[in-house]
Amino acid sequence: MAAHFESLLKNKNRAYLPSGSHPIGPPQTRKVAFVLLEHFSMMAFTGAVDALVTANLMRPSTPYEVIVASISGKYVLSDLNIETPVSCQLEELDERQLDMLIICGGLRVQLQQAQDIRNKLKAASKVGVTLGGLWNGAWFLAEAGLLHGYECAYHPDGRTALREMFPEVAISKHHHVLDRERLTCAGANSSLDMMLQVVRRDCGEEFTNAIEEILSCDKRQEIADISVISIDHDPTLPQPLKIALELMQNNIEEPLSIHEIANCIDISRRQLERLFQRHVDACPSRYYLELRLTHARRLLQQTNKSITEIAVATGFISISHFRRSFHQLFDIPPGRFRKRQASQEHNLQG
Repeated sequence: MAAHFESLLKNKNRAYLPSGSHPIGPPQTRKVAFVLLEHFSMMAFTGAVDALVTANLMRPSTPYEVIVASISGKYVLSDLNIETPVSCQLEELDERQLDMLIICGGLRVQLQQAQDIRNKLKAASKVGVTLGGLWNGAWFLAEAGLLHGYECAYHPDGRTALREMFPEVAISKHHHVLDRERLTCAGANSSLDMMLQVVRRDCGEEFTNAIEEILSCDKRQEIADISVISIDHDPTLPQPLKIALELMQNNIEEPLSIHEIANCIDISRRQLERLFQRHVDACPSRYYLELRLTHARRLLQQTNKSITEIAVATGFISISHFRRSFHQLFDIPPGRFRKRQASQEHNLQG
């Protein structure tokens, strides 16, 4: 019995679908090393790492291995005066084993020549490692002569100085830039978007959209519950469709008929179906079913309600219909799904 989501809600549920439903990503685990400089931006660093760690949690394989290094010492002081542990020293990194090497800058990071950083960056560049800079970390790439002919993002307060010192570097007004083997972002808020673009390049659009569903849900004033961010915050979405989606979200326990929804917004059922197919990638009844089962999935994870109670809470009169529908989408019966999730959470905590 194959799992099969048709609507955009597949992104909301991507982490809980069987391995066969995941898009193909990089052929092997990509090793990404972050070099923390004294007073590095904690927010820029964690934003970049969060994208990679979330990608790992959503795949049966591990797309990314994260390595954290320092120039010296077992800890590096962040801009928040938090001592952050590292796994190795810069000199211990074997550039031949790396796919990406990213320098983590910050507002108070001292921009001065560091021969050990320069040497490691040049060695990494020679063997084809992708190089990156967070905040003003790109300064060290430029100082090593490794941004010549590349476009880079840089914090606005430092652009004038960077341009004076390294006129051969093309400074972008964008908050992050991926230019061939160079990754740069201008500040703390843009590191997540930069790394999501890396994941998009490696693992595809659908997989990255699913990560954004988790990490970007609070970028708006209103936080979406079980609908899809790309739908809820699309300014071009027709008003009748917005109302229909809201009616469905507000009537999960006692579902409305598609005919009733069309009557409420004063359009024909045919018009409603066209709107859903164009914007949601599924017919209204299919989206409604997947919405209810997404809610059921959350109830299985977050409550102690029985399978029967969850079936009733999501609008299923027949327990057998609920079990069959859940199995068809998630490729696992609801009871086994609950046990599997509980086991995974226990392993993570252990």
